[in-house]
Amino acid sequence: MSAPHDSGPIEGVFGIERHSKIGTGTTAKRVKAKAFYYVKEVEDDTVEMQLINNKLTPCGPIERISKEELLEDYLPMPQLYKDVLGNLRKVQKALARGDKFRKRNETFTAEFEYANALDLDEANVRANFGIGLCLLARDEKEKAQEVFDRIVKIDAAFADEHKHLFNEYGIALRREKMLQQAVDYYRRALELSSDDENLWYNLGRALFDMEDWAGCADAAQHCLALNPDHPEGGKLLAYLTKNELI
Repeated sequence: MSAPHDSGPIEGVFGIERHSKIGTGTTAKRVKAKAFYYVKEVEDDTVEMQLINNKLTPCGPIERISKEELLEDYLPMPQLYKDVLGNLRKVQKALARGDKFRKRNETFTAEFEYANALDLDEANVRANFGIGLCLLARDEKEKAQEVFDRIVKIDAAFADEHKHLFNEYGIALRREKMLQQAVDYYRRALELSSDDENLWYNLGRALFDMEDWAGCADAAQHCLALNPDHPEGGKLLAYLTKNELI
């Protein structure tokens, strides 16, 4: 593990002991719990940290704190670093193999690789999207629904870094006529990013396919309010108006 001094940027595992109170009144008691984080210095005086799960794998959202706060409040845990780094690499390799097989349309092999990644990091966005896309490609809608239910609960699924997968998954839902799921998917995304005109347009398209003309028009109007020159949003609203659907 990189040492926390001037020899180079910090990378390693750090732990913190947190105190919490459980119970109430006379039965209340204070308990101690240790949390471990995979930490990487990203720029001067700032580090990124990700919680380590019980499989010794970094997972969940990435937080940023100052280097000073890290060194003041957290203890280095060099004995865990090798296992954590090994598991992180296993996840990354499984994802890369999964993506490779999915691009070749070898969906069963791809799903197996994504499942290996999920075994270590059950909320991994790329693995969940990957499995969802494999199932949709095979028209396994019941299993795809289970994955869909997982994805919509993961905030990180809607982050910019996953935009490509996010868009591909939304298109796949519509293509497989899982229209209500597509609508729920875009509405969930809009909860986190209501000022994205493309999300409003995509919601409008899904509502159009459901023949919800009023909802479609509302979504198209939101899209055009954010970007009056949005070509597809303009065409969508023009079509609804021309055909007297609103």
